[in-house]
Amino acid sequence: MRIAIIGGGAAGLMAAAAALEANPTLQVTLIDRNAELGKKVMISGGGRCNVTTGLRDIREVLKRYPRGGKFLNSAMRAFPPWTVRTWFEERGVPLKAEADLRVFPKSNDGRDIVGVFERLFAASKVSILLNRQVTTVTRQGTGFRLTFKDGDTLDCDRLILTTGGQAFRHTGSTGDGYAFAEFLGHRITPLAPSLNAFYVREPWIRELAGYAVPKATITAGERGEYEFTGPFLFTHRGVTGPAVFAVSSQCAYEKYGPERPMKILIDLRPDEKLEDLRDRIAASGRQNPKKALVNVLDFFMPKSLASLACRELKLDPQRHASEISDADYGRLAAWLKGLPLSVIGRDAGEEFVTAGGVDLAEVDQRTMESKLVPGLFFAGELLDIDGFTGGFNLQASWATGRAAGLAAGE
Repeated sequence: MRIAIIGGGAAGLMAAAAALEANPTLQVTLIDRNAELGKKVMISGGGRCNVTTGLRDIREVLKRYPRGGKFLNSAMRAFPPWTVRTWFEERGVPLKAEADLRVFPKSNDGRDIVGVFERLFAASKVSILLNRQVTTVTRQGTGFRLTFKDGDTLDCDRLILTTGGQAFRHTGSTGDGYAFAEFLGHRITPLAPSLNAFYVREPWIRELAGYAVPKATITAGERGEYEFTGPFLFTHRGVTGPAVFAVSSQCAYEKYGPERPMKILIDLRPDEKLEDLRDRIAASGRQNPKKALVNVLDFFMPKSLASLACRELKLDPQRHASEISDADYGRLAAWLKGLPLSVIGRDAGEEFVTAGGVDLAEVDQRTMESKLVPGLFFAGELLDIDGFTGGFNLQASWATGRAAGLAAGE
């Protein structure tokens, strides 16, 4: 039996490995338009490759997927994060879980993860076709015919599409798989960028560039329906980091831009009640009556943020603390509990993925096989699945890729 896999990213690599595991006599052909396998895998996590998550509760893991969590239940339980860790470690790559539960190779080198598959394929009958672009996929009897850009064709009995989304187009994720799936009769849900940084309108944001906040709550949406608590970073153009990525994932389909900004609020003191924070700032002012207001605020925030707060609230930063009213201390506390920003655009960030994809209602969640086209399988980001930053997107690719490979190979 001949299996073709289009896409040599995480899902495609795992699908090929799983198909061989199911049946070592298979003829497996793995096709990628890049000059090397796993290009996006190697650059993920800033090149360190955030392989998976250290979370041990599958229910909690599935909550990290704004889209596709319910669909992933079967594949995730069959190949959970801790089993993924064991799988790689048994194949020669020691892993480590960091304090935030992100799991990386101990070497901090994503190439080690891809190397596992390269060694596996070199010792098997997998045929690797690199620098090859498939332009059309058609049904050929009970199988499929792939046509390449140079006119060559390849016939197969079963086909696994793992071409990824539209993020990081320079890695080959150009959305070809959507066209293949549609041509074969599948519906593609609306597509949108996810896990992106935010560009904001406020010009003063550059004054805070490089200031990292270890924990904040970011809220977005007209009714504050999108919210996440975690670390983030101010940049020259906006905000980025895990909390921002998570909120951007939740509101992936929101329309915003320079003409219609999206308001977000950042609570820089999420573990402290507004009243308590106000009282603490006011008490510090009373204890240091001769200090300038900006210097009192230094106890609660960096000087750059203190100066900005004074300017935004039209308070004299050099005024003595004893001259500041309780109402103004309350305004300062409220500003720290709800710093307002106007989002006018998206930036790719280092975790950029695509929301939307092949309609999950048309795919068997246990096998990843099409319900419409027997012998056709999907895995990875091509599906309408996307997760938060922290190893969840690679984990979904490993789990769906393994499910597709095992089912196709059996």
